[in-house]
Amino acid sequence: MFENDHARYASYGVVNILPDEIIDQVWYIIDNDLQGMFELPQTLALGLRNNDGQLTFDFSQNDTLVASFDTPFPFSDDFPENVWVFDDGESQIVLLPQEQL
Repeated sequence: MFENDHARYASYGVVNILPDEIIDQVWYIIDNDLQGMFELPQTLALGLRNNDGQLTFDFSQNDTLVASFDTPFPFSDDFPENVWVFDDGESQIVLLPQEQL
């Protein structure tokens, strides 16, 4: 799951609310921080949190926070609380929890 040589997309909702560099940061975290460290399910949930004005991503498994990733990006109250990342084995997509696959 989540091989970086598969097609990657962002949903309409994500593209409309998150800047491109933050979407790219999601893929960076998966490739460089999660892959090989955790057993990754088909759907990942990442929380977006304000950490002293900067964006931090929180990765949880089984409703337990297991890792947080600080970013250099400023946090915005317009950001969603969470994004999901889904891998169907052929392609991957970042989407908002309320969006249908």
